[in-house]
Amino acid sequence: MEVRPGVLGPTGRPVPNFPDPEPLLSHGPARVVAVCNQKGGVGKTTTTINLGAALAEQGRRVLLVDFDPQGALSVGLGIQPHELDATVYNLLMERGLTAHDVLFKTNVDGMDLLPSNIDLSGAEVQLVHEVGREFVLGRVLQPVIPDYDIVLIDCQPSLGLLTVNALACADGVLVPLECEYFALRGVALLMETIDKVQSRISPKLVLDGLLATMYDSRTLHTREVLAGVVKGFGDKVYHTVISRTVRFPDATVAGEPITRFDPTSNGAAAYRELAREVLYRWRQADLAVPVHGG
Repeated sequence: MEVRPGVLGPTGRPVPNFPDPEPLLSHGPARVVAVCNQKGGVGKTTTTINLGAALAEQGRRVLLVDFDPQGALSVGLGIQPHELDATVYNLLMERGLTAHDVLFKTNVDGMDLLPSNIDLSGAEVQLVHEVGREFVLGRVLQPVIPDYDIVLIDCQPSLGLLTVNALACADGVLVPLECEYFALRGVALLMETIDKVQSRISPKLVLDGLLATMYDSRTLHTREVLAGVVKGFGDKVYHTVISRTVRFPDATVAGEPITRFDPTSNGAAAYRELAREVLYRWRQADLAVPVHGG
């Protein structure tokens, strides 16, 4: 991986030139990624929408799963949750329903959505007495995994049963982290939860990386928090950093990803860079896995 000579990024490390990924000759099965942080307002939904759109621009087939009863992911893609007849909640609770019955085509080519609304808040209570309650989401997603290259699950800001479901069916976890002190304090609890799911439920689960969001280079506090994250997690911190900008909420109001709403903005460029970095890291991880011939 080439780096830009003499250039240090916000993380204090040399900035790599992540290559555009090679075109895919076929699609699927998908890598499932839970976008997770128990703290609210750290950029989970913004990251899910815009990373998904940037990955779709790279020719990947992407499924977004709105797994938050607030339905912010659905709203951010121009869908009114209270007007929906069927959502992820119905998919979890009604045996005869399939993911294809709930899917929405977004206005981004190659990116689909499983929407959510406030009904999903009841699922946590109703699933408590289910056998294999941690695996319900994974079971209903399984039939569509071959149709996509990437599934991104936007988790609710808690570490309850819904989030455990998302982690149990995921291959990796992406943690958006606001660059401020209290957000950093909560990461230890999240890592503990990830470790428990990995050891007790899903050994395949890995931490894909931590993504610094709402970065403001003008403040010493922001820079110190990011430096602390890099010191604590090293290469697990993405080189790409998402800076604070008013264009993200503007895009949400418009019901579009930033890559469509303002394609030449710094925010759009950052998420395209993140998409290249994510695909590069996954590619390197795949190459690191030994293949034993028969």
